[in-house]
Amino acid sequence: MIGRFTVALRLPRGLLRMSSSSSRRGVSAMAAGEEGQLGEFFEYMERLRNYERSGVPRGAGTDSDDGFDLGRMRRLLCRLGDPHTHFPVVHIAGTKGKGSTAAFLSSIMREQGYNVGCYSSPHLLTIRERISVGNGGGPVSAGLLRALFDEAKEAIDESIESENGALTHFEVFTALSFLLFSRENVDIAIIEAGLGGARDATNVIRSTELAASVITTVGREHLAALGGSLQSIAIAKSGIIKQERPVVIGGPFSADIEQIIRDRAFLTQSPVISACDPGVKSIIKCIDWDNGKPYQSCDIRIKISNDMPLSMELHGVKLQLLGDHQRQNAVTASCTALCLRNLGWDISEASIQAGLEETQLPGRSQFLTEEEASVLGLEGTSTILIDGAHTEASAKALSDVIETVRPQGPFALVVGMAIDKEHLAFAEQLLSGQRPDIVLLTEVSIAGGTSRAMPASSLKELFIAAAHDRAIDCMDIGTVSGMETPEHINDLAGSSLSSGKPMLIGCGDGLFSSDLIKAASQLLESRGDGAAPGLICVTGSLHIVAAVLQQLARH
Repeated sequence: MIGRFTVALRLPRGLLRMSSSSSRRGVSAMAAGEEGQLGEFFEYMERLRNYERSGVPRGAGTDSDDGFDLGRMRRLLCRLGDPHTHFPVVHIAGTKGKGSTAAFLSSIMREQGYNVGCYSSPHLLTIRERISVGNGGGPVSAGLLRALFDEAKEAIDESIESENGALTHFEVFTALSFLLFSRENVDIAIIEAGLGGARDATNVIRSTELAASVITTVGREHLAALGGSLQSIAIAKSGIIKQERPVVIGGPFSADIEQIIRDRAFLTQSPVISACDPGVKSIIKCIDWDNGKPYQSCDIRIKISNDMPLSMELHGVKLQLLGDHQRQNAVTASCTALCLRNLGWDISEASIQAGLEETQLPGRSQFLTEEEASVLGLEGTSTILIDGAHTEASAKALSDVIETVRPQGPFALVVGMAIDKEHLAFAEQLLSGQRPDIVLLTEVSIAGGTSRAMPASSLKELFIAAAHDRAIDCMDIGTVSGMETPEHINDLAGSSLSSGKPMLIGCGDGLFSSDLIKAASQLLESRGDGAAPGLICVTGSLHIVAAVLQQLARH
């Protein structure tokens, strides 16, 4: 059923080993001032329709008359010379975990020495983060992106005119990423779907170029855009499965959801590799700290003998990405790497382990260093954790990480969310673990605008409701600006002591700033006994995480 993917061996780079730092991905590679080279590009992209800012229309991700028109994406790529047909692809979809799995797999392939292109979304500080190419793993340089845009602009202009202005921001940037990967002669591209799968702009990849597809998880995010049910979401995501190309499924899935994916694979005669196969065993042995940052040590054993035999055994894998969900993402990426090896790619177990260990993702269970905390105005008084969790499942994963890494000590949450999320379910999951002493709600800019921002006062009411549902005693302290005097902070913290120590819930008086983190720290100090430093977790969206990282980048 499966033929050897001979394109994989066209270059000898697979025999090389890159330095361990080559797989690091994130904002650290950005040179100061690079964005200034992209003024014309940013102005051009700003004029395009941006559904990340405005929200995705109902049914847009379904394979129906309401779905996005893949025809216009194909016509744009045709004008650019069909660059997406020039390299093999691993296509990754999933409600959660697709970005981490893409980062793990890209790191593995770079460790083996391949020239890797990776396309993901959204970004934190610069849109350049969405594209990485080569052995470094950092954001594409501004110079390279500018040159690419200058080359492609005429064809894009023609497409916009012929499509009556219907091309979107995501479609144009996706096309540019494909063009860059073609120009840079990548050995393989790891492509993360933006929304769903079947009608996503990335789903123009044909079976002849697809090395493997990956579906990490199926959850309730973007419910309206993807048909209104978990079943319709599973159908949309399984649309990336192509004729006779293997599909790796992460999971765990409920039986009916997994069956939907397997039914699609049966129709396309595609072998299925499950990261939850009985032959896959993985455990987190311990959590430890290195240079002020935690890692989890894992053992991973894979012995699958079904559609595609896979075998590997790794011990003491030090994952910098924390939590059971990241362990599972690492297993899914490992299964995908072994699938590629079965298809003829040169991938060693040493490269798999090194790639997993080197993977970092800003804003995913990221603990700030003392130096970074001091930039935010905190001098060793509290540890800061930033995490882009924004769904019920990711809130559960974050809660588990907090309980594992910091089971004791005072604890505060600073939360800002988009308006189209399941806020109550998110709040209930966050409050189901270690009980926070302080919860401060805020508003956050979403993709450069506020139309999708959840009002802080509305979010506060939902957190109060979730606290009552959990039988957590709480007290509303009103609005907190972050500019209060120490005396006022002491009054807020002390006003509840007559009735024990209820959880304090307040909200900011404007868009999020790091002053709110300082207020959370001061409130923790006022309520604590000083025996243990506090933990402040900033979460609710990648956009609030980006706001923290932007302040750090300015320093």
